[in-house]
Amino acid sequence: MSRWRDIKQGKVTQKEVKEKPLSFTITPPVNRVKAFITDTFMLLMPLLYVVFYLVMGSREEFAEHMLEGWIYVFVPHFFIIMGFWSFKSQTPGYKAYSIKLVGNNLQKPSIFQLIVRYFTFALSTLLVAGLFLAIARKDKKTLHDLLSGTMLIQIED
Repeated sequence: MSRWRDIKQGKVTQKEVKEKPLSFTITPPVNRVKAFITDTFMLLMPLLYVVFYLVMGSREEFAEHMLEGWIYVFVPHFFIIMGFWSFKSQTPGYKAYSIKLVGNNLQKPSIFQLIVRYFTFALSTLLVAGLFLAIARKDKKTLHDLLSGTMLIQIED
């Protein structure tokens, strides 16, 4: 049952819910990949479609002015992702797989940490080894987790 129903039915008080310690485990790499794929299709693909066909007119036009096209894609993507991370600490993909983005102190990350995480994710992806750190390390952190001081945790609802 949800916390809201438990409170409404009088099974627990709101104070007890707030005092309940956060139960978590580090997110396994397979769930991160699933969340990434979900976010790609829910957030990035619509942006690509809008830029390809509404902003630039066609894929051929995008191909001719590729740098400009990718700027049109990634500037709004940056702000959308920052919004999700800032307000909920979750993107739609993270929400679907019960993943939450937190700082190393298990608190909400600072804006600086979020910006560093966003841009170092690209670095991590380009240096494929940055992503494979999650498999090799006991704490399952990737390069962008280490550089930004953040981590992804599995939350239990």
